[in-house]
Amino acid sequence: MEYLAIISGLILLIKGGDLVLDSAVLFSLRLNVPKIVVGMTVVSFATSAPELIVSVNAALNGHPDLAVGNIVGSNIANLALVLGIVVFITPIKIEKVFYKYDWPVMIFVTLLFYFLLKSDYALSFGESVLFIIVLIVYLISLIFFQKGRVNDQEDFNVDESMKFLKILSLLIFGSFFLWLGSEVLIKGAISLASNLGISERIIGVTIIAFGTSIPELSTSIVAIINKEQNISLGNLIGSNIFDMLGVIGITGILSPIIISDRGLIDGDLIWMISLAFLILPLVFFPNKMKFGRAEGVILLLFYVFFINKLI
Repeated sequence: MEYLAIISGLILLIKGGDLVLDSAVLFSLRLNVPKIVVGMTVVSFATSAPELIVSVNAALNGHPDLAVGNIVGSNIANLALVLGIVVFITPIKIEKVFYKYDWPVMIFVTLLFYFLLKSDYALSFGESVLFIIVLIVYLISLIFFQKGRVNDQEDFNVDESMKFLKILSLLIFGSFFLWLGSEVLIKGAISLASNLGISERIIGVTIIAFGTSIPELSTSIVAIINKEQNISLGNLIGSNIFDMLGVIGITGILSPIIISDRGLIDGDLIWMISLAFLILPLVFFPNKMKFGRAEGVILLLFYVFFINKLI
């Protein structure tokens, strides 16, 4: 029964995320927001909606380990599993801006995330607000200083002529599916953890994290099919940054986060940091400024070792 609840919850989250993404993009375009801004902000936010809803719901229901574990596991899945699959399917070229801007920002946010949680195994209201402030600064820098990197003609695969009421219905149904999916998923995960005698943290960084990373996987695969490989890499980096700043920031503001399973900080987070640092040398070796199958295999093996360590 727990497995059925988890699968049902994941399906609802995925469908809800798709509806929220479409409605958010359509609302933005109806308001004449430039596509470049939509691509840099709305799309990244919407693909992180499952992580946000699950983490907030888990924290409000007294399961902070599940909330943080979801983010840590999702970030590892994005860079190891999703990126590994993407580059195994097709190589992608890496632009210089990646190691001059994207990677340093990701490392800064990752280390900030780690040290604030490591200091007292908790995240206060003030620290959560700090995350939101850093996120705002990051978004401003993207919009005003990095906008030349993005194709303003990006196709979001939506019907821009759709009526306002239909767009609103997409948002309402999508939000409902996200809420219902998170409720069913969390209850199923907690019940499964209890029956198997394992911690909520492990469920959070494995099953739930994998499920909430599916939107990033589907978005990235669609991007490479459309020969937009750089967009797929940018989506993963942006999603990880938003998860650590926006998702945990909002979660911490709504409910105090106190970590009870220290293995989440002293173990899982170390794996997440190691993966973030591993990405840079892979840009130069074995294929310089290119992610190909060799790098994909390395990333996938990293994910396998990480999951095996938990099991």
